Amino acid sequence: MEEGQGIFDYIREHKKTIILSFLVVAILIFILGLFAGFNKILLALEGVDPSFLVLNFVFEGMILVLWTFRWRLILNLVDESPKFSSLFFMLLASIFGNNITPGAAGGEPLRAYLLFELRGTPFEIGFASSTADRVFEFIPFAIISLLSAILIMTWEVSIWTRFIVSFLIIFTIIVFSVAIYAGTRRDVAQRIVLSIMKSVLPFIRNITRRRFEFGNLKDRIIFYVNRFSSGFSMALTDRRVLVIGFLLSLIMWFLDLTRIYICFQAIGVEPPIAPLIIIYTVGILISLLPLLPGSLGLREGILVALFAVTGISADYVMAASVIDRLASYITPTFFGFIAAVYYGRIIIRNHQRI
Repeated sequence: MEEGQGIFDYIREHKKTIILSFLVVAILIFILGLFAGFNKILLALEGVDPSFLVLNFVFEGMILVLWTFRWRLILNLVDESPKFSSLFFMLLASIFGNNITPGAAGGEPLRAYLLFELRGTPFEIGFASSTADRVFEFIPFAIISLLSAILIMTWEVSIWTRFIVSFLIIFTIIVFSVAIYAGTRRDVAQRIVLSIMKSVLPFIRNITRRRFEFGNLKDRIIFYVNRFSSGFSMALTDRRVLVIGFLLSLIMWFLDLTRIYICFQAIGVEPPIAPLIIIYTVGILISLLPLLPGSLGLREGILVALFAVTGISADYVMAASVIDRLASYITPTFFGFIAAVYYGRIIIRNHQRI
């Protein structure tokens, strides 16, 4: 998503890709349903304990509230945050963008776009706040990932499975570390962005049929990169924000892991803790891949394969995934759509007044 481009503009522009990605999702889920047995999945869901179902939604709601607090904490440092309720609905709108577009095209840029259109916050500052917000998830993720890498060595799986999972974990940690380093070092960020811009500029010229000259764009790119880097560094070097942001992220990860455990408890299955932590981490890694909206179908397939090692059958894994997705995907996407429509109308109305 580009600066000044709303989520519905992006959807209209890429509707064929989005429709195709959801068709792939439907095919994957249908295949998994056939493999697990649709009747068995429905039978497992019929025995769902309502109290665990409610608890699942409560935990997801708590995660979203803490997420908003964390973003507000950062935004108040680099700029001025709107009131909590407004920020909460902006977050939901960005989740809607993430959940319906492959490659997470809606997320952080959409939050920056909404802040720019509704509050006048410079796009690069809003983007720095939303990106720094995501970075705070990295430290707890790194801790859980390293724990998973250790635990998988005690798990009775093939040496190749251990190697692949451990490699994915370590590789992801290295990539995140490099990205954070680049974001805090203005000179490094400039070199990376300018190098990328040089390589993609010919492609942009072909697509837009416009003659963009690199020399004309360079100063503007450096200006935006510098402002982004300043806001990003400020959020990560303030001790108070760093400590509170880390603690909030740690609580959020714990709540999410507990929520997955609750999803299994809801259908009467008690997954072993150590494998659950490993599989949860792998599920997060799969979710980072920019392949399908919300990694629907792909994540479920990986979970079915990994939980089979622990003795939990595919029908129970799929049933638990349905309960999980109700709270973590369908409900936030629905309310995020309402928020996106609401803010979209406000933005259109504001533009008409100009």
